[in-house]
Amino acid sequence: MRGVGAAAGRAARARRGRGAAMAEEAAVRAQADTVRRLKQDNADPDQIAKEVAKLLEMKAQLGEDEGKHKFVLKTPKGTRDYGPKQMAIRERVFNAIISCFKRHGAEVIDTPVFELKETLTGKYGEDSKLIYDLKDQGGELLSLRYDLTVPFARYLAMNKITNIKRYHIAKVYRRDNPAMTRGRYREFYQCDFDIAGQFDPMIPDAECLKIVHEILSDLELGDFLIKVNDRRILDGMFAVCGVPDSKFRTICSSVDKLDKVPWEEVRSEMVGEKGLSPEAADRIGEYVQLHGGLDLIEQLLQDPKLSQNKLAKEGLEDMKLLFEYLTLFGITGKISFDLSLARGLDYYTGVIFEAVLLHQENEHVEEPVSVGSVAGGGRYDGLVGMFDPKGRKVPCVGVSIGIERIFSILEQRLEASEEKIRTTETQVLVASAQKKLLEERLKLISELWDAGIKAEMLYKKNPKLLNQLQYCEETGIPLVAIVGEQELKDGVVKLRIVASREEVNVRRESLVEEIRIRTSQ
Repeated sequence: MRGVGAAAGRAARARRGRGAAMAEEAAVRAQADTVRRLKQDNADPDQIAKEVAKLLEMKAQLGEDEGKHKFVLKTPKGTRDYGPKQMAIRERVFNAIISCFKRHGAEVIDTPVFELKETLTGKYGEDSKLIYDLKDQGGELLSLRYDLTVPFARYLAMNKITNIKRYHIAKVYRRDNPAMTRGRYREFYQCDFDIAGQFDPMIPDAECLKIVHEILSDLELGDFLIKVNDRRILDGMFAVCGVPDSKFRTICSSVDKLDKVPWEEVRSEMVGEKGLSPEAADRIGEYVQLHGGLDLIEQLLQDPKLSQNKLAKEGLEDMKLLFEYLTLFGITGKISFDLSLARGLDYYTGVIFEAVLLHQENEHVEEPVSVGSVAGGGRYDGLVGMFDPKGRKVPCVGVSIGIERIFSILEQRLEASEEKIRTTETQVLVASAQKKLLEERLKLISELWDAGIKAEMLYKKNPKLLNQLQYCEETGIPLVAIVGEQELKDGVVKLRIVASREEVNVRRESLVEEIRIRTSQ
């Protein structure tokens, strides 16, 4: 019975502990309400400061108590760790993208991971609610960057740059609902390429589309399509369909959902939630379901309503010019002029584009199905002027590669194929065949490192040769440089090719050159 009594005592203590914790949390909430109320009532600042200090003390006390609970080891929601295998895949993708950007003559820049909140506010339309705000830091209200385009525009205005071709690869942050299996995160990389400056129409725009085509072809992700539209065509279409000016942007963000949901749902959102007349919605429906190439552009240039709208006519004439340049680049087979493409961001002013991967479900499917956007971009001629004190505009066009989406596809594909991925670039392992040769291994590996050779050795005084060879097989190291007593006397090193198990004696002074030749093949 004494055991039962002891158990009951422990349970009672636990209940008291839980009850006390709940009471403390309730007290903190009540104090927070008091502070909020005082601020709303514009109370005396000294009184507010006193109550805030009390709240912070209560929170600190609660935090100390919580620290006694079990610590949860996890990454924050919408983020992930990347192990050596994942990073090896990522590096491969980054290298392909960077080499393409450099091939097109881009310089590289970097900007801070956070900006003044006012720099980002009002640039992203309805997506502004996804910006991560930080706590007040010494009088500065800051936010984590949402993309790399707005910081780039701020950089141009601040440094009075009117002409640059740049790329920028860095992390951005969105307080989104993550779908990590599909490559949607709250912290993720963007790979941006932008051309800023006053140039003849559509030449830089065509180059951006060529870059997307090159990267997606190089990465061999499968069939893809680059959808193209123009904000001016959209705005002109909205005007002739009877959309009030004040609703252009909000209707635009509804149209942007057409790649994910059917027209009926988009129509009901426009009419039911956004107050558009059913007639205007139906007129929009006639246009946004059209897609094609030069023929469609010609057809719309003859459209009695659209051709009368100045903005739409300008957009269609530029679109025709763009398609002529894309024909010269030989990539129109992968380009579709698509009137449903809207891209929700507020800052676009002209051409907009989005690349999607296509997935053929089976042979009976008429049209390939989109499995998600992997790149997007467009022209934003007014963004730099928003930051310039004199409102000076710098025309810009750019593209952003959706690296996380691409990476998740490649990762899944490699898992399915069970291909072995090398996580290091080591060219040679320095090994010994007998005991007491640690000093000789250290001397040789130092020579190799100094010559720029990527080399490793096992951290044991007297490792077994078999263990050293097995390490090479497991990690994919292609060569083993073996030092032994006889080799030292003869002034040679035994070089073993791991794949074929062939061994050759190489003069010590020729070893570096021999390793370079064999690993470059």
